[in-house]
Amino acid sequence: MTITAGIDVGTGAVKAVLYEIVDGTAKRLAESLYRIRQRDPMQLAAEAYDTCLEKAGLTRDDVAYVATTGEGETIPFATGHFYSMTTHARGAIEMEPEARAVLDVGALHGRAIVIDERGKVLNYKMTSQCASGSGQFLENIARYLGIAQDEIGTLSQQADDPEKVSGICAVLAETDVINMVSRGITAPNILKGIHLSMAGRLVKLLKAIGAGNGSVVMVTGGLALDGGLVAALSEDAKEQNVEVIFRSDPDSPYAGAMGAAIWGAFRHEKLAKLGQLAMAS
Repeated sequence: MTITAGIDVGTGAVKAVLYEIVDGTAKRLAESLYRIRQRDPMQLAAEAYDTCLEKAGLTRDDVAYVATTGEGETIPFATGHFYSMTTHARGAIEMEPEARAVLDVGALHGRAIVIDERGKVLNYKMTSQCASGSGQFLENIARYLGIAQDEIGTLSQQADDPEKVSGICAVLAETDVINMVSRGITAPNILKGIHLSMAGRLVKLLKAIGAGNGSVVMVTGGLALDGGLVAALSEDAKEQNVEVIFRSDPDSPYAGAMGAAIWGAFRHEKLAKLGQLAMAS
């Protein structure tokens, strides 16, 4: 039995998970998520990790490998670091073994990844830094409209006449929204328009990397639980003739941390075997 931890330091939140690995089978013991909100991400990483340990009734000495991902490379108590593409890919396979692509929609960017049955990255493409297809942009718009984040998805799906915003950059898109409000466009129609604009950009990424043929796309990252965005993705994929099936999971925000913990277990086992070989020789 091996206990491993995964810590994903994102732009908007820090996620931590704790896994028990027995004969290659991973069992999650605990998870925690802390939104950054102008707080120190490194301190939050330690708090999220300790919260997981407390939930599982373990101490830091019980953990064989602490794997980080995202912006967590400088966490002082980490054992090793993994690129976020590889961790989201592995986390997606853990949640949905049929997934052959991942759409990671975070606070500052969107990223499409094609993977194989093991979670190995085959191809990928990201949105540009100025793109309006990000969680931070959507959060800013919701704040402007006076809407809580957890209301966005529900309201978007109530739209009856959505109006798309500019897909060029966040600044122009926000200007579009201000004009819409002044013209009396309802919040549901504004939000659905934003979702459709974001979906258009994200589906183009999937198309560009060759995702299709009915493959399952696992949505990960902070916006994976936004039902309005997931619905808009399916709608736009039909318009662009991209044959994919979008799936999300309650654990989707933890995908990076999950993948880090599982890859950490694999690396720990490999290092242990190398150590045994060295001792034998």
